Amino acid sequence: MTIEIAPGALMPIALIFGLLVGSFLNVVIHRVPLGQSIVFPPSHCPECEAQIKPWDNIPILSFLWLRGKCRGCGTSISLRYPAVELLTGLLFAAVAWRFGPTWWTTTYCLFAAALVAAAMIDHDHQIIPDSISLGGLVASLLVVPAIQAHYGEVWLEALVRALIGALVGGGVLWFVAFLHARVSVAMGREFEHWPGEGEDIPRPGEADYWLWFPGLGLGDVKLLAMIGAVVGPAGVVDTILASSLVGLILGGAQAIARGALGRPFGFAPAIAIGTVAILFLPPFWLLRVL
Repeated sequence: MTIEIAPGALMPIALIFGLLVGSFLNVVIHRVPLGQSIVFPPSHCPECEAQIKPWDNIPILSFLWLRGKCRGCGTSISLRYPAVELLTGLLFAAVAWRFGPTWWTTTYCLFAAALVAAAMIDHDHQIIPDSISLGGLVASLLVVPAIQAHYGEVWLEALVRALIGALVGGGVLWFVAFLHARVSVAMGREFEHWPGEGEDIPRPGEADYWLWFPGLGLGDVKLLAMIGAVVGPAGVVDTILASSLVGLILGGAQAIARGALGRPFGFAPAIAIGTVAILFLPPFWLLRVL
């Protein structure tokens, strides 16, 4: 069964819907790390606090019409707002082109939106909210097997595959981080951000020994668990490889820009880029290339 939408209309519809979702993601990206509601108060200028009118909140077009400034106080609006809207719209259109009028298009569009939000928040704050990673994991374990069953697969087998994907995605990254922490301690390495000023190295009897690592947050582990539940064991292995390559590039670029090595940076942008790439490629494609 497919969603009854004319092929020629699917991509423009996905693009427009993505622009609207991108506008909402800007609210999520700004408010969730601050512990604020994404519903109240309505969108407003952070400088003059004037409520943004609906006609001034049209994705991209309002930014162009207002020439990138608040109508009330003239404060410049960051280019990142229309950039997130455009990125989300293009991702939705690309997913619609790749998967056509199926339930997978709806699922992967929402999946891509979660990745955009996680990547931007991690870039800004070096955190990935549980509402995105764990919430996405639960939703994925419910939705993905249901869709696979809808298209003829055995629901229990689809659920087991999603669970294995989650375990592989989160487990591999956790193991790498845990091993890195133990080797670092054995070699006497020191990190500016770990374990923290005046704090001792975690011991096996403490939860932090298993859950707190230098250079990698547990949020990345939970995010990859969510991704594994969606793309399955094969897809998440390629995702980890692709994300690692992207992370080397992004990390190197940031080190050059900052003029220093070893400073922490959010890994979720690399994970998001690697995951999106894998969505459009066959399983184990990267392994065959390497």
